[in-house]
Parts: sequence; C-alpha cells; structure tokens
Amino acid sequence: MSETALQLLFASLMIATYAAIAFELLHKTIAALVGALVLTAVGIATGVLPHYTAVYDMLGHDLPILAVIIGTSILVELAGQSGLFHFLAIRIVKQTGGHPIRLFLALQLLVFVFAALLTIVPAMLIVSGLSLVICKSLRLSPTPYLLGIAFASNSGTLCTFASGLPTLMIGTAAKIPYAQFLVVSLPFALVSLVVCYLWTRHAFRRDLVLPQSEQAMAELEATVSAFDEWALAPDLKAFTRAAVILSLTIVGFAVAKPLGVGPDFIALVGGAAMLLFHGKHVEETVKKINWTVILFFSGLFIIVGIVKETHALERVAGALTALTGDSVPLSVAIVTWFSGLASAIVDNIPVAATMIPMVPAMDSVPHEPLWWSLIIGANLGGNATPIGSISCVIALHALAKEAGIHVGWGRFLAVGGVLMALQLFLATLWIIGYDAFDLLPALPPTLPTEPTGH
Repeated sequence: MSETALQLLFASLMIATYAAIAFELLHKTIAALVGALVLTAVGIATGVLPHYTAVYDMLGHDLPILAVIIGTSILVELAGQSGLFHFLAIRIVKQTGGHPIRLFLALQLLVFVFAALLTIVPAMLIVSGLSLVICKSLRLSPTPYLLGIAFASNSGTLCTFASGLPTLMIGTAAKIPYAQFLVVSLPFALVSLVVCYLWTRHAFRRDLVLPQSEQAMAELEATVSAFDEWALAPDLKAFTRAAVILSLTIVGFAVAKPLGVGPDFIALVGGAAMLLFHGKHVEETVKKINWTVILFFSGLFIIVGIVKETHALERVAGALTALTGDSVPLSVAIVTWFSGLASAIVDNIPVAATMIPMVPAMDSVPHEPLWWSLIIGANLGGNATPIGSISCVIALHALAKEAGIHVGWGRFLAVGGVLMALQLFLATLWIIGYDAFDLLPALPPTLPTEPTGH
C-alpha cells in the first residue's frame, strides 16, 4: 500500500472516531478506546506499527498529563470536602447583596478564578451547583447565570499551565514554562473575560433586572445575607490544612521549572499531601478521580500517535505552510480560527491533540506565535456550541436536570457563537501584536519527530 493510501486510511479512521464523539454516536471514552484498538490493529496489519507494544511508548510520553489530572483530582476533591470552595463562593456572593448584575459579575469572576486554579471541570461543578442554589433561593432565572459561568470558565483556562486540559497538553508539548503564561496568556484571559462579561450582560439584559420595589430588594439582600459560608466547613483544622496545601500547590506550579521538576510532580505531591493530612477515606477519594477522562486521553493519545507515524499530520502541516508561506499574521490567523472552529464542532481536547504535532512541522514561521494561537483558539472555540467545551455541557446538563430548562442550539449560538467570534478576532490581533513587538518569549525548539507531550 502506498504512503498516500496509508495516510488516507488512518486519517479516515481518526476522523470517523472524532465524528462518533462529536455526534454522540458513542460515549466519547468508548469511541476513543475503540478507535485506538482499531487503529492499532490496522497499524500492525499494514506494518505502520512493528508490534502492539509500540502504543505503550506513545502513552509513556504523555504520562505527565495523566499525572496532573490524577493529582489535581485528589487535591480538588478533598479541598471541596473541607468546605473551602463553598466558603469562598458564599463570601463573594454576599458582597453582591443579591443585586442581579453584580451577582452575575461575581459568579463569572468566581468561576474564572476557580478554573484558573483548579481546572475547568471542578470549577464548573462547584460554581454551577452554587449558582442553582442561589437562583432558586433568590427566585432568579438560572439560564443567564449558568451560561455566563460556562463562557467565563473557558477564559479561565488560559491563565496558567494547568488551568485547562488543552492548555496542559499544548503547554507540555511546546515546553512552555509556567511563568510565560503570566506574560502572554493571562493578560489575554482577562481581556477575554471582560469581553465575555460585557457581551453576555448585554445578551441577557432582559433577565438581569432588579426587583421593582424597595421591599422586594430588601428581601433579596436579606436572603443573601442569611447564607452561611461555614455550613459545609464543620472542621476548622481540616479547612485550614486544605487551604494551606492548595495554596502551596499553586505556588509549586509557578516555581516548578526553577526547581527542575514538572507540573506532574507538583500535582502528585499536592494530592499526596492532601491524602496524608486530610484524607480520611482514601478509597472513596481515589474513586472520585476522573478515570473516564484518563481513559479517554489514553485512547486519544494512541490514535494521534499512530496517525502521526504515517506522516499524515506532517502532510497537512505542509499544506498549511504552503498556504501561509512565511507570513506570521496569516499563519496565526489560520491556526487560531481553525482550532477555534474545529473545537466548536468537536470537543477541544481531540482538536488540541491533533494540532500539536502539526505546529512543529510548520517550519516556515516561528513556532512561538503558533503555540499561543493554538492554546487560545482551542480553549475559546468551545464557547460557540453546546458541545464545544465541557463547561457548556455541564451548564446545559445542570439546567435541564435541576431546573427543567432546555436551551436550544439557536439560542445558544446567538450568544456563544458571537462571543467566540469576538474573542478569536481579538486573540488574532493580540498574538500578531505580541509577535510584531517581539514580546513573545522564546521557547525551546520542538522537532516534528518529537513525541507529543514529552
């Protein structure tokens, strides 16, 4: 079989797997594992893989990503049990006095910070649950608040190395130091959050209205002030230990590179410390680790690794290079918008995994702006559709299950689609501007043949 035929065959199998994920023909974890098994079998049959054990090497290069997921899952689960997140959330909400617009802003800021520090899934689960309770208590429509935090959380994933799974994957592959996110990505995360707040506040302006009478407003403020931030924190010592360990872990992420360790080591140390000083039920805590996501990643890494062996991704990267030439602005625009639009159709994790090997192969332009384009595009593209990011899926599921509210694609696109377009337009200008003024820090070279995530 010719090289071109092999590339088409494996690319088709990968696309078929992604289609099964995007259209929910199978659970995404099942689709990824089945796709990995099929590609492995075909790879052995066609000689692309010398032996099935070759897939273990592919997984080995991406173990740091899986380690971060495991460590942070333990950390967040036990910190949540201490009542720390509930305490912080209620204290912030109390500052709003029940004012709908201030509450809307406070919840977006809260989920932004939680997503930056805890990753997007625990952030959304914590803040969406809190938002539903608050909206029910204050008799507010939950739709703008749940969708608002879903969009804002995607901005939060741009803040640090470990804020989001696509960010973690791309940052690991590109060898981006933690501190560089504070220079390049964090400032834009704040810009995208401002855009998110202004646009969603305008889009939901009819829902974010004050009570019409002073008495109703007073009752609203009284209800908020009655919330008890200590209700879920009965053990002050456990609360304090959780706060200290979480804070030290966050600092550890920031200083990992100068210490000569990776974020995976810091995450595992933080998780182990939380188990040692706070974990009363180790078995129950370990069960809360998101093993479904880990299996999904494992299948995905195998799929992309096998397709990469056929050099199909390098061929696509070559086509993009031929299209853009040596134009940095054009390359930035294509990577930003392609990854953003693809993430709106398929989950942003497979988009990131597929694009990662392509960036080093685009050798006619510097790679630094392309890595940042991919990070921002993959994370913010998920705002456009109900299936684009896990935050949107969680928000819509919570609305349907807890409030009986179903948000259709049309209504979602009218808000999220416009928001994505605004954010990607600004992101393109941001990265082009950073590159034009030589503000992008240099990164270690990454070769097209280098394994993803190593």
